[in-house]
Amino acid sequence: MAELKTKATDASIDEYIASRANEEQKADCKVLMAMLKRVTKENPEMWGPSIVGYGLYKYTYESGRTGEMCRAGFAIRGKELVVYLADGGDRGALLSRLGKHKMGKSCLYIKRLADIDMKIMEQLIIASLAQLKARHG
Repeated sequence: MAELKTKATDASIDEYIASRANEEQKADCKVLMAMLKRVTKENPEMWGPSIVGYGLYKYTYESGRTGEMCRAGFAIRGKELVVYLADGGDRGALLSRLGKHKMGKSCLYIKRLADIDMKIMEQLIIASLAQLKARHG
């Protein structure tokens, strides 16, 4: 079985942010990091080369393949920040009140925190953590 590419590393979060973020994103990353640390009660660590992650959960696919991933996290993708949320669940009502964003299956794309309601963002992350706990313990 192939080794997982996205796993916790000892890479520097500060170096990652400094190398990828513009000044506004750097400030947004600090705010996002403080919120994620408060909500998850976990310290951040790099997951792979580009995800700032908090906590850990283990999963098993129907095929029997297992892996680990951070419970919450974000990445800098060009001009956007991506917040990773558990897929599924009923988050439509919260997303409709979040503000300017795009949503993939589990990736929430935002250009700047000033465009969104941070209280709603926190609720989305809390709901995502609850989904992961219900699904994976």
